[in-house]
Amino acid sequence: MDSRSTFCELKRKEVVNLCDGAKLGHICDLELEVCTGTVLAIIVPGCSRMLGILKSNENIVIPFCRIKKFGEDVILVELS
Repeated sequence: MDSRSTFCELKRKEVVNLCDGAKLGHICDLELEVCTGTVLAIIVPGCSRMLGILKSNENIVIPFCRIKKFGEDVILVELS
C-alpha cells in the first residue's frame, strides 16, 4: 500500500478498535499542527443515541499514535 493518501480516501475507510472489535465509524475530520502539517489526530463522529435519530455532539478524537494500521478498507486503532 502506498504511504500517501488523500482525505477523501481516508474518510471512506471504517475505523475499527482492536481492543474490542467495535466499529467506530468513518473519519469526519483531522486535527493538524498547522505550522508543520503534521496530523495529530483523526476524528470520528460520536455514537448515535435513540435508535440513530439523534446524534451525539461529542466526537471521538483518536491521537495519531493510537493508529496501528492503515488497511485497504479499514483503519485499525487501539483504544482502551
